[in-house]
Amino acid sequence: MPACSILCYVVFFFALDPETAHLVGMSGIDFLNATGARCLLAAAVPPDPLQVMGLAFPNPVGLAAGLDKNGEHIDALAALGFGFIEIGTVTPRAQPGNPKPRLFRIPERQAIINRMGFNNDGVEKLLTNVASSRFARAGGILGINIGKNFDTPIENAADDYLTCLERVYGAASYVTVNISSPNTKNLRELQQDTALDALLGRLKSAQSRLADRHGRYVPLALKIAPDLEDSQIQAIADLLRQHRMDGVIATNTTLSRAAVAGLANAEQAGGLSGAPLRTMSNAVVKKLSLALAGEVPIIGVGGILCGADAAEKVAAGARLVQFYTGFIYRGPELVAEAAAAIAGQRRA
Repeated sequence: MPACSILCYVVFFFALDPETAHLVGMSGIDFLNATGARCLLAAAVPPDPLQVMGLAFPNPVGLAAGLDKNGEHIDALAALGFGFIEIGTVTPRAQPGNPKPRLFRIPERQAIINRMGFNNDGVEKLLTNVASSRFARAGGILGINIGKNFDTPIENAADDYLTCLERVYGAASYVTVNISSPNTKNLRELQQDTALDALLGRLKSAQSRLADRHGRYVPLALKIAPDLEDSQIQAIADLLRQHRMDGVIATNTTLSRAAVAGLANAEQAGGLSGAPLRTMSNAVVKKLSLALAGEVPIIGVGGILCGADAAEKVAAGARLVQFYTGFIYRGPELVAEAAAAIAGQRRA
């Protein structure tokens, strides 16, 4: 995308309310894809195939969950060159999420704070959308990120995850278990040793039953927070290995405000994403990589705003990368840039 186009993109979208900008932007991407004009948005991404979680990824750059919660834009997003798309977070029942406003930009730091609260149309609507996706029907790698409803007591959270896993299993390439959003009350309690041990045990047992029923094995990944002590990271790594989880996504958004202190919107409640998350996320990826010793692949996400950031995630120990906030600030050109940087690092 030419520099003048990037400037116009930033000025136009950043003049809008963040949620309005999201809706307008996604409608525009859908339109350009439907008219065959998606080349105006992004350069082609050369193949850079790799095997992770038993799946064949055409390149290591993915879209993180949150941008397309209901799976309404899968084909248009996939056409931008992503090697894989992750949709959701989806919950068993539709829910509106937290009251608006709930999405805030901090452009001085290329950051966003959100307290969306798993707003989505429910798992059945998501499955309807997936069924109509050409990308999904053609075997494109589609992750589905699952969570619990806000009004489900935390002691019953596993029931919601199991309901979602049961419903999405046949439609997903892999399933991500999101226990790390800071915007659903008490959700991060599920990262604690006993609770996580019990949850992973039930999910893996269900995965085995579903694999027999569907005749195919769908990998399970766990998405964790960046706000973890070293002892917690080690405990999570031990449980990932013990339960033979297929992948771990590091990381979700942070509650820390150290990198944006004093800036407008910095004190808004919610999870902080974007450039300020990069160092924290990379530190977790490095520690996980050491603790897991290659037994569980890592998908690195958090703070990727340029190709070098993506390559840095891989150098820290990630096999694949994802971004969301970087897409908001940089636009579709970030896909090819990140893929090229990772490929170049591998050749070096």
